[in-house]
Amino acid sequence: MALRLDGRKLADELAKRLQNEISISSAQAGRPPGLAVIRVGDDEASGVYVSNKEKACKRIGIKSFGVHYPENIPSEELIRKIQELNANENVDGILLQLPLPKDIDPGPLLMSIDPDKDADGLHTLNLGRLLKGERGPRSCTPAGVMALLVSNQIPIAGKRAVVIGRSILVGQPMALMLQSANATVTIAHSRTPNLVEVTRQADLLVVAAGQPKMIGAEHVKPGAVVIDVGIHRLLSQELGRPVGKFKLCGDVRSEELSNIASAITPVPGGVGPMTVSMLLVNTVSRWQEHCGLSFNLVDLLP
Repeated sequence: MALRLDGRKLADELAKRLQNEISISSAQAGRPPGLAVIRVGDDEASGVYVSNKEKACKRIGIKSFGVHYPENIPSEELIRKIQELNANENVDGILLQLPLPKDIDPGPLLMSIDPDKDADGLHTLNLGRLLKGERGPRSCTPAGVMALLVSNQIPIAGKRAVVIGRSILVGQPMALMLQSANATVTIAHSRTPNLVEVTRQADLLVVAAGQPKMIGAEHVKPGAVVIDVGIHRLLSQELGRPVGKFKLCGDVRSEELSNIASAITPVPGGVGPMTVSMLLVNTVSRWQEHCGLSFNLVDLLP
């Protein structure tokens, strides 16, 4: 039976650690950490994600500076807001909630965030820091995956890792983090021929394809560790027909892998909670840096 990599449990443990860091150092800093989440439009999933992030901040003592704009807001106004937050000494982290409405290019907005307040690790400078192994904010989802692997004592060095997906949100930084941990890494994607042959070489398979139930038993070699980054809402089926109820699933057909994989992340409850946790880690670590406090989170930033 595959080991269940419990992201919720680890996220709770990290929350207590961060809460303790804030409690100990807030008096010395003269203020709590601050996080600004910028949401644009009314995408339902984004609304849920932002709400979860704000609740997580409140639980551990991070002050929220969230703003919500209509989808027709000009990019120039968003950039002005980001610049205002860059200059706000009470804000340690800035997150632009993705995806944006289709008419807004995220590139210039991400580039306008102060790299030292980049809570999602997506600024070009911070991706370069990751490439060079320099300290800085890390992309939240892949950093969360690394924390899950380390906390469960899953070996990475010397292993063959395959990452399905090549986005800057997950795939590319995930590959860099695994490579930095001395894995031999292959990136696969929608145009990879003979995908089954590639994935069955993996000791560690990270699936961030964005396609529900894409990966199944035929893709996984016995004993592999499988990390499912995807999360999708699909209509439940009864007698082959949709019944109007939604069910969450990932990119992996996990029900096929319980007796094949050695470990697997559940959906929900696996990678998702860790993404939020690493956002908090990035924010608190930036706060420690900005306020001249002891930096005690280096083990959580791969």
